[in-house]
Amino acid sequence: MEFFELIGEQIWGFFSLDGLIEIIKSGDYKTLLTYEGITRAIAPLLPIILILELIRGLLYKQFKVVSYKISFFSYLFNSIIGRYISIGMTMVCIGIFEKYAIINIQFTWYWFIYGYIIWELAHFVYHYFGHKVRLFWCLHSTHHAPESMNLAVSHAHFFLEAPYADIIRTTICMLAGVPPAMLFVIMFIDGTWGSFIHIGESMMKDARMGVLGKFILTPSHHRVHHAKNIEYMDMNYCNLLNIWDKVFKTYQPEKDGINIQYGITREMKPNSFLDSYFGEITALAMDVYRAPGIKNKFLYVFMPPGWSHTGDHKTVGALRKAIELDNNV
Repeated sequence: MEFFELIGEQIWGFFSLDGLIEIIKSGDYKTLLTYEGITRAIAPLLPIILILELIRGLLYKQFKVVSYKISFFSYLFNSIIGRYISIGMTMVCIGIFEKYAIINIQFTWYWFIYGYIIWELAHFVYHYFGHKVRLFWCLHSTHHAPESMNLAVSHAHFFLEAPYADIIRTTICMLAGVPPAMLFVIMFIDGTWGSFIHIGESMMKDARMGVLGKFILTPSHHRVHHAKNIEYMDMNYCNLLNIWDKVFKTYQPEKDGINIQYGITREMKPNSFLDSYFGEITALAMDVYRAPGIKNKFLYVFMPPGWSHTGDHKTVGALRKAIELDNNV
């Protein structure tokens, strides 16, 4: 009985309706002009869009249960873990690093632009390491495992990825002088947009978003990021502003004529939650166990995915160079 109550709580909590219902019951709609009121009002929006996405997929016969399997079980599993383990690194990092800020800024509109640019840099760093360091890829790969794109994919995460991301992003923001209050507003905007850019093709076929797509990262850009096509892999690390992807030359718009193939390059059991959640960790453990010498064991942990002590590398960079050599022959 307790198990079913837990499931019911998780389903109700997923829709984040409590805050909005509380505002409606109180009749105090002035709270909608505050940050707290806005967050409460907007919170149910993405879950509702997800349901509409499911309904639209059913109507147009594009819905497949397996497309949501990894995301659903990741959300449920992480929720159950969250009842017993709470790992929130944001407040810890604020407490440790805020006093070492290189500058002190105020919460104004022009400093907010500065704060958001710093946040995007911090997000880029966390996300880049998540693809380029094997250990961190083990935490991030669950998010890339689904073989289709839909809003539910935003819930497909390994439970330790959020603490890892919070350590890097919060530390950089604190050292750069972003005030905690500003950071929380930025995190809310980033989280909302970061979920929306996973919207599926059943709701938004062409997700380039016209002229807007030249200035921000759209669902189309994020579909490219989730692709396992070699032309697209390890691109578009930012979330909303594309500035740092352009600076570090990881910006890649969607190309006409190249259909996106979602998922990860490692051969895995199709739509398997257990393989998507623990598969990369198991593969890394096996590589470390079999590697000769301490140095190679260490390198397997911190070199990019696909690195091999034999020199037969399957990293994204190595694969791209191989393709370039083939094209030049």
